[in-house]
Amino acid sequence: MPPRVCDLGVSIVVPIYNEVEDLPDLVARIGAAMSKQTLTFELIAVDDGSTDGSHERLCELAADPRYAPWLRAVFMARNYGKASALQAGFERVRGRYVVTIDADLQNEPEDILPMLERLQADPGVDMVSGWRQNRKESELARKFPSRMANRLISRATGVRLHDYGCALKAYRRPIIDRIHLYGELHRFIPSLARDAGARNIVEVPVRDYARLHGVSKYAGIDRAFRVILDLILVVFYMRYRQRPLHAFGGIGLWLAAPGVLVLLYLLVCKIAGQSIGGRPLLLLGVMLLLMGVQLIVAGLLGEILTRTYHEAGGAPPFYAEDYEAAQDAPAPVAQAAPER
Repeated sequence: MPPRVCDLGVSIVVPIYNEVEDLPDLVARIGAAMSKQTLTFELIAVDDGSTDGSHERLCELAADPRYAPWLRAVFMARNYGKASALQAGFERVRGRYVVTIDADLQNEPEDILPMLERLQADPGVDMVSGWRQNRKESELARKFPSRMANRLISRATGVRLHDYGCALKAYRRPIIDRIHLYGELHRFIPSLARDAGARNIVEVPVRDYARLHGVSKYAGIDRAFRVILDLILVVFYMRYRQRPLHAFGGIGLWLAAPGVLVLLYLLVCKIAGQSIGGRPLLLLGVMLLLMGVQLIVAGLLGEILTRTYHEAGGAPPFYAEDYEAAQDAPAPVAQAAPER
């Protein structure tokens, strides 16, 4: 599909779930912060099936003459989760730059400005991620597990950031157009951005405040287990989605090869006149060989499905763009082509 038209400077996407008390202050502070810069902007507030009156409050704010020119309210049919709320916002953005921020006011809206300045000043940077250096949270309950998760994700994906969990991030529009979120993949947007062609991802320090109202809506006691499972998915997606045979077939060969060697050894023993019917090695060799063959066949089926998906018009296997003078940098001097 052709890229959507960028008729604004900045699109700010905010997922909302039961944040009725914070909404007026959130909208006012974002408006005040964005009025200090020259880019046109919009605020896309996505209500993710709130049940505390956030829907009604958001309608009131969207009808307020002070905010109506740039506030767009989006209402999910029910609570789908943060990733789906962000994706609903991404599908509606019109800006050249896209910013995400949470609705709980733990991030400072004015920190959006240095992120936009970094994107405008450096054409080689495609994403700017916030880094909460002084988090206002419990050390044992949130900060220590977060540090461990950040190190694990950085090592597994190759995208090294200090703070994957910070919601305040800024992107160039083409990167957002290539990302599709579902499930709980919002935790791994930097990794998905790198996979979508982000050339350089940088961090900038941002302020962090304690939550004033309510509790976190998108975290739970099983968060650590879900992060590990999602990390396995992201790593597989980044490395093997176009070559599943290398993943399944590789494991299959590692299992099948010892199985074949065991069975060959038992064959030699049988030829030598030894009894092998009751030996555990026979069962082990057969099991390893069958498991290996099954995984190799699964990899072949995955290759067929991948080929069918791409040839049927699914997501492209790569992203490429023709050279054009960057909008944020002086245009290079080009020599005229000789007439033919």
